Amino acid sequence: MTIKEQNINKIIVWLLVVSALVRGVLAAWMEFGNDEVYYWTYALYPDWSHFDHPPMVGWVIQLFSFNLLFDSEFFIRLASIVFMTADTYIIYRIAKELKGAQAGLYAALLYTASIYAFVITGVFILPDTPLMLFWLLAFWMALKSEKNQNLLFFGLFAGLAMLSKYSGVFLWLGMGLYILVFNRKQLKNPYLYLALLVSAICCIPILCWNISNDFVSFSFHGERIGGKTLNISTLGSELAGEFLYNNPVNFVLAVIAVIAAFKGKTSMEKPALRLVLCVALPMIGLFWFFSLTRATLPHWNAPAYCLIILLVACWLADRNPSESSAFRLPKTIVAALGVLLLTLVIGTVEIKTGFIPLDKYIEPEMIGREDFTLDMYGWRQLEERFATLREQKIAEGVMIAEDGIVCDQWFPLAHLDYYVARPLGLRAMGLGWPQFLHKYLWINEERGGFHLGESYWFLTDSRYLKDPKALYQWYFSGIELMDTIQIERCGKPAKNVFVYTCKNLTELPPDLKDFKAQSAAGDR
Repeated sequence: MTIKEQNINKIIVWLLVVSALVRGVLAAWMEFGNDEVYYWTYALYPDWSHFDHPPMVGWVIQLFSFNLLFDSEFFIRLASIVFMTADTYIIYRIAKELKGAQAGLYAALLYTASIYAFVITGVFILPDTPLMLFWLLAFWMALKSEKNQNLLFFGLFAGLAMLSKYSGVFLWLGMGLYILVFNRKQLKNPYLYLALLVSAICCIPILCWNISNDFVSFSFHGERIGGKTLNISTLGSELAGEFLYNNPVNFVLAVIAVIAAFKGKTSMEKPALRLVLCVALPMIGLFWFFSLTRATLPHWNAPAYCLIILLVACWLADRNPSESSAFRLPKTIVAALGVLLLTLVIGTVEIKTGFIPLDKYIEPEMIGREDFTLDMYGWRQLEERFATLREQKIAEGVMIAEDGIVCDQWFPLAHLDYYVARPLGLRAMGLGWPQFLHKYLWINEERGGFHLGESYWFLTDSRYLKDPKALYQWYFSGIELMDTIQIERCGKPAKNVFVYTCKNLTELPPDLKDFKAQSAAGDR
């Protein structure tokens, strides 16, 4: 495919529009996954920070949903649609400034082809959504940091990235490495330290919240990355995940481009090349190191791969020089976009139809256990059927209208909270080990806590089956199975939801103060 340089701006506009429309349809059509429905609670109960992550994702949900005035999936995910569109344009502008409009177009197309960029940050609402916006803006300013005002903007955007997700700190680590190795004259620049101060000021909410909560968030993440036993299989899982999340074509191109950079086979200017490598490679390498001792998640270092897209774009532009103001679109980019399209089609059709048999179980208590797509399916259906059952049991005098929902873990509690409790006007409460409740330990207090004599509904599905009698035998005087709700997909059973009643709370569970005391004692 031959492209004329004067048409690049039109292509970019069409790319941004089509990408936003596709992602908007997906955002409105698909039910929430486990993580993103949990981050809805960050907007529902905003705070200076939270158990799992800094507060930015909750703030952007509040902003784009008008403080949850519009609380559908589309509006809660709207920031992702807008921010990823901006991200695509930003990476186009960066690559264009590095090596012209041709490289800019390549970078925009490769970024769009990234599963991480298009889906995880561009459809789903996660901390990565605001992280990537500020990550790219900060890197853009870092490239121009010879001007002091841009250095200050780098400090601002890096601080906002850290306010989005703790991994934003890699911007400063990479910048620091670059300065120490290649640009030590900056150490004499007072604006560097002003920029660092700006970032620190941005992080004050995180620090204040952790001080008031015994640094529980830092302890939690420290446990996630620490490990003692060497396990090569977790490294293999990490690499496989990176290969898929970043788009297999993009991943291979990234490896080739990095090797070419080390061999000096790229025309990217050395300061920019060095800065990309100083920010990206330590982040990738450190998470590979963590994965040697415990399971990690492949999207943790995906922002680094997004920066390497700049190397890939410049490398491809070197290999496809323009002729008479026209150039060819590399087959590798077409292939990458094809992989994205195939992934979207297969993924959405599988979620909605289950045409690929991912699950082998037929037992009522186990059906759907191996089908991970069910995390994003059946919740709207559950609300309708549970509402009918609830009305019936209230009419029979078994339960009363004020009885809420209880669950022992943050997932599927957040799903039950959003899809079942919210539309029915019920309280959803976390009753279980505090370390498994996460933010729900704080939400319990916001919702008035537990009181003796209360009764609750307990819903557990065959995908994450729990026995409430084993969990709650000390808490309630009576626990009884009321009914089984079958969730269907394309007319076939997908999973079962078992509905229990837990009557008469006889003992109060540990509260937030107990958890803080336990955490502080553990730290000592």
